[in-house]
Amino acid sequence: MLHSLPGNYSDLVVTGDDEGIFGVDAQFLYALKPLDREKQPSYSLQVSFRTSVHRQSFTVEVCVIDKNDNVPTFIEESMRGSVQLGLLKGIPFMQVEALDRDDRNTAHAELRFRLMEQTPRIPSSQMFFIDSISGEVSLTDEGASTLDPEMCGRYKLSVMVKDMAGKANAFFTTGIVTVEVTGNTWASPDPVRLQENLPGPYPIPISQVKWSGSQAEYSLEGEFPEMLFTISREGVIYLNAPLDRETQDQFQISIVVERPDGREIAKPVELRVMVGDANDNRPTFPQAQYHTVVKELAARGTEILTVQAADNDDPKTDNVRIFYRLVGQIPESPRALFRVDRDSGVISVQADSMEGTAPQYTLTITAEDAKGLNSSCTVVVTVQDENNNPPVFSQHEYGPFHIPENAPVGTTVTAVLAGDADVRGGDSWQVDYRLESGNEEEVFTLVTDKQTNEVTLVLSKVLDFERESEYILVLSAQNPVALVRGRYGPASTATVSIYVDDVNEGPILSQSHYEVTVREGEEPGRVIATIRGYDPDSHPIRYSLQGDTKKYFSIGKYSGELKTVQALDREENSTYTMEVIAVDGRNSSLSASTLVTVQILDVNDNSPVLVGDYSWKYLCTPRWEDQALVLASRDSDGPQHGGRLNFSLRSDATVRRNWKLTPINDTHTNLSLNIPYLAPEVYTVPFTISDSSSPPRSTFINLPVTVCPCNVRGNCKMAAKQLQGMPTIQSAVGILLGTFAVIGTILIVVFVRLSYQNPKQPSKTNQERVPLKISI
Repeated sequence: MLHSLPGNYSDLVVTGDDEGIFGVDAQFLYALKPLDREKQPSYSLQVSFRTSVHRQSFTVEVCVIDKNDNVPTFIEESMRGSVQLGLLKGIPFMQVEALDRDDRNTAHAELRFRLMEQTPRIPSSQMFFIDSISGEVSLTDEGASTLDPEMCGRYKLSVMVKDMAGKANAFFTTGIVTVEVTGNTWASPDPVRLQENLPGPYPIPISQVKWSGSQAEYSLEGEFPEMLFTISREGVIYLNAPLDRETQDQFQISIVVERPDGREIAKPVELRVMVGDANDNRPTFPQAQYHTVVKELAARGTEILTVQAADNDDPKTDNVRIFYRLVGQIPESPRALFRVDRDSGVISVQADSMEGTAPQYTLTITAEDAKGLNSSCTVVVTVQDENNNPPVFSQHEYGPFHIPENAPVGTTVTAVLAGDADVRGGDSWQVDYRLESGNEEEVFTLVTDKQTNEVTLVLSKVLDFERESEYILVLSAQNPVALVRGRYGPASTATVSIYVDDVNEGPILSQSHYEVTVREGEEPGRVIATIRGYDPDSHPIRYSLQGDTKKYFSIGKYSGELKTVQALDREENSTYTMEVIAVDGRNSSLSASTLVTVQILDVNDNSPVLVGDYSWKYLCTPRWEDQALVLASRDSDGPQHGGRLNFSLRSDATVRRNWKLTPINDTHTNLSLNIPYLAPEVYTVPFTISDSSSPPRSTFINLPVTVCPCNVRGNCKMAAKQLQGMPTIQSAVGILLGTFAVIGTILIVVFVRLSYQNPKQPSKTNQERVPLKISI
């Protein structure tokens, strides 16, 4: 319908349709014939009309909508391709092309390819693959690995193409693709042998490869410096710099072939490049200097060291043959001492003996190859001293030496030396000294100076003239290593004589501390200990006491008997410590001392006593729950006799009915009412306190205890006692007035005190708390 027409139009005409396909009538544009999009996909029509004024026109574009009415067809009727041996899986070697005349922008022309059948089906039925969208044909895994032109040189592939993206109701066409299997020149080239240090000019072509199929590009991979080897577009491989066999004697080069898009076409092939040797390396020693040792008694021909140089040239050639020479020796000597084997590099002793030579030599050794290239090293040879000389004393006897018996431990008696002719400082020169006899009790010891070999005889125990006044010591000298030649003789032994000089010595006490025990109250004059001492010189000893300030003890001047002067009381002092001095009878400056500790043993000589003031305390009646008086006691004796103190009521029925004692701990007990009610009064409670000794000591106590009625606050309120006799009126009035005055005073005091305190009701607590301990 033509909506652009005005209401008053006339003479409606359509132009631009040469084939007369369209017509117009009453504002409607219609087709007179079927439309074919493949013939003409669109039409541009001009519609003109006349109005009352003039003639007008407008354009109408007609687009033909596509319909799937065309079957896809292959572009080539005879489709052929060739596949090269060695081609990798997935690399296309040809492309099948088809077209569909339907609209390309719709699914009608969306083509899909499919491989229907392969003939023949050898060596596998699935040798090829076709890409469903692009139509590219490539090899499968089986095809790439088993393709063999000798087994099958030609395959026919039945290929289908469908439109509608391959849907079931799509149009399709089939065709035959012929694939020729061809050989390939793509193979590993022969190994190449190149001489090192080639003179050039570079680059030098060394090999060539060629991919015989489609267009290809080449590249090289491997362990070699960048740009040492390159390959051209034509597959020619070049060497771009001289080679060094000693750096790398061969190269394994992988040659990669790829399509222009970078996809690898075939497996890489290998080129092996071997580098030939040229004698361009001098022999070198692994170290510039060697150190070795030769014994001074080594025989002619003794091997002392092998030096070997290395040549980096090819070991399979004569370029690495090395000759050794001894070219220098420091210091020089009139006779030949060393030689080196020309071929092996073994250095050995040339002289008959190394005795009397220098302690060290420096040799210069050269290594030279067949071309005359050479290098050198130094060998430091140390001549090792051997123990062929024993140590010898300068004299056979030393002494006699005098030493006082009171000489302190560590005193030096003498120092001697045994000389050794071997090289100073070595094991063959060092001397071990021993006391072979005369020192069985180890009174002396030897101290050796390793720097000088001098030995010092030192006192290691206290001397006693009365026991031993003379020592004859036999001293021997030997090396710590065995003698190589000869043996030890009398010259390696010496005698040392020592006399001990007598010195007056002080007394010696048998003990450094005495522990003595005495029972308290022991009768004075009893011997409680005997201090024993002796004098090495058999002089008499005098004893005295120090530190006994109260003069409780005495000691026998010559007997050493320690006695008590008066009876001792443990409760006064349980321990006494004093010092006993023993003095030489002939020289008062020589003395010895010992400590004496006297422990006083406890005796049950004290009875337990009640402690504390109970006159102000009271018990409530009727009895208040848990109310009690806490009674404290003590015993001056020790725990053995004092120990636990026992409280017990007198064996009286009334007392035991009215009162009860409950122990709290070893020194405290609770006194409480045993009955619910006891008339208010001051009672005397009789009980006994006993200690834990056997037999025990006891104390009898009559304790006044106030029993009174109490108010709700636990305060005692005693009832007034009746007056004896008949009072007069005047006395009654006076008593009454006096009583009122006293009561008033008491009330004032009570109210004042109540304003400062608010006592708690003792119904559920003791009147007194139980103490953990009491201070006496």
